[in-house]
Parts: sequence; structure tokens; C-alpha cells
Amino acid sequence: MVIQTTRRISAMQQIDHIDLETLSALGRGCAVLGTGGGGDVGSPLVAVAHALKERGPVPVVRLEDLPADALIAPLSGIGAPTVSVEMLPGEAEVHRLRAEAERFMGRPLAAVMSSEIGGSNGVEPVLWASLLGLPLLDADGMGRAFPEVQMVSMHVAGLPVNVVILADLAGNVTTIQPLDGNWSERIARAVCVAGGATALMADYVITAAQAKGAVIEGTVTRAVELGRATVGVADPLSSLTEALGARSLVTGKIVDIERRTGGGFVRGSVVIEEIGGRDTTPGRLVRIEIQNENLAVFEDGDLLASVPDLISVVDTQSALAISTESLRYGQRVTVLAWPCDPLWRTERGLEVAGPRAFGYAIDYVPVEEIGARLV
Repeated sequence: MVIQTTRRISAMQQIDHIDLETLSALGRGCAVLGTGGGGDVGSPLVAVAHALKERGPVPVVRLEDLPADALIAPLSGIGAPTVSVEMLPGEAEVHRLRAEAERFMGRPLAAVMSSEIGGSNGVEPVLWASLLGLPLLDADGMGRAFPEVQMVSMHVAGLPVNVVILADLAGNVTTIQPLDGNWSERIARAVCVAGGATALMADYVITAAQAKGAVIEGTVTRAVELGRATVGVADPLSSLTEALGARSLVTGKIVDIERRTGGGFVRGSVVIEEIGGRDTTPGRLVRIEIQNENLAVFEDGDLLASVPDLISVVDTQSALAISTESLRYGQRVTVLAWPCDPLWRTERGLEVAGPRAFGYAIDYVPVEEIGARLV
């Protein structure tokens, strides 16, 4: 099954490489699309910048640039973001992973793709592509970040999970042939936890022909566009909100955080008290539920936004996104929410990554419909 999607297409010309200037914008955009998860972009940006200085820009290609049988490796880090910021990956893991992927598939890789464009998982593929001497595909498997392995567009589109390969910092390489996407999450998560709750992963190693209609195209370019929207402007927050087509759910101060790490995830909640201003009600309390990513926003028990739509917490002054592991008491923040890729609003997409997939006994309501009710 191939699911055709119609995305909000940017007027920006698609990028054809990542250099130092583009990297900075990519990092800011990926942080926003990370919706709190996907890993903090700070450390990866330093490592990628070093690689670009040593090896030059990384080419960015589109599916139509590749032969139909070209082999693409979707790559990502798996594990708890609170762990990955302290256990930084080296260069050896991606070479071990490539060797195993090519052994399993019986032929060489042609390109690297980000499994999720959000957070460090949108930035680090530039490093991995540079280290492997391969181009980066202008696409990903989410259009955002999600916490679980099966929550990718390839799974929604019905592609079989042919292989999942994990390489951890200890030097272990584990190859899994799961029955389906749900089993890929269970087994990969257990392997990840055993290796220290962080690892590098390749899943759904596919051809360009298989990827067509099963991945979300243009997301690297989109991330760069969003990053550039906050630079050199008088009001970065308004510029970013417009570029996203987002709603502002609340602007205020973080007054409570509950966060715990376990089972390869960061779970918890954050409470924001609104700061009074024009057309606002001082004292409103808004709560965000977290599982690596920001999953749902509530006010007095009423839903303001939920997965699969995107929810990002950004600094009110700079519009820089703040990852869940970096949220602190007293930060002045704005919560933005905007529509997900149409793929996630299909029946199959909601089954995989809607509110009920995360244990919420609520039906999904598009963020723009909730906003219209509140006006």
C-alpha cells in the first residue's frame, strides 16, 4: 500500500547541499520539528561542523535523482534524550552499521536518509553521510519526531520491516528481522536499553522505488527554511509562527516540571503559567504531556492539541526550540502547535501515532479545528 500525501509546499528552492551556513539553519529548523524530542541539536551541530570543515559540503539529493534500485539507509539515534546528551556517539558506530547493512542486503548503500527530521536525528545524518561519503536524501520518515520505532511513514505505507540494525557505543552490532513494526519497537528498545539506553539504528533499508510515496519528501529543505525564518528579523516568534502556519497555545513561564527516564524513554509533564498581556487571561495553567516528544496539551482537562500534530516549546524572545531534556523552571516560553503531514491523519496514521497509540482515551481532533472552536 502506498499512501499519497499532499503537503504544504514551500516556495523555497530545494537545497542541493549542506554547508556551514545551511547547517546552522538546519539545526534551528530540526529543533522546532523535533517537538521536544529527537535529541538536542547542540552537540551534533559541533560534530557536523567539524566534518564539513574537513570534508566539504554534503550533497542533498531527491528520490528522482537516484536509480530505482538505489539502496537508502534511514538512520537515527534511538534511546532516551537525557542519556544521549551525556553518552555522545563516536564515528565507529556508523561504519559498523553500514558494513552490516551492506552484508545483509548484499550490495552497497547509495544514500543516507534521516528516519526523523526532528531534533538531533535531523542533524546527525549530515555527519553520517559525510563520514560514509554518501549523499543525504531530502526526505525523512516522519516530518517531525516520534518516540517509537514503528512510528514512521514506511510503516504507515505498509512496507515490511526487512531489517533493523543497531550499533551501540560498546561496539555491539545487533541485526533484527522482526515480524512487523510493533515487534521492531519492542526488540530494538530492549537491545537499546541493554546497550546503555542509546544506540545508532538503521531500519527499513529500502530502494528509491520503494521509498516513493512511503517517505515524506522535502523535509531537509523545509527544516532549513524554518531555521532561516528566525534569523535577521525583528520578531523571530511571529516569523516562525507564520512560517509554520502554527497556533500559539500559551506564552508564559514554566512553573512545574516532572521528568523521569526509564525503558529507553523520557516521560513526564511540564506546566506553563500564562503571562498576562493583551487578550490574555493571567493565571491560565497549561500542561504538556511528554514521552520524549510533546504529546498533548491540556487546559483544565480540555485538549488544546495532540499528536500526530506538532507541538513545540520555544523561547519567547529568540523563537529557538527547547528540547524536553532542556526545559527548566522559570523559562519564558511559547507553545506552538501546527498540522502534521496528511499521512498521519489517515486512519492508518492515527492508528500508529494518534492519541490512543500513546494511551490517551481521546479521539484525535486536528489542531486547527480545536483553534476554531476556541475563537
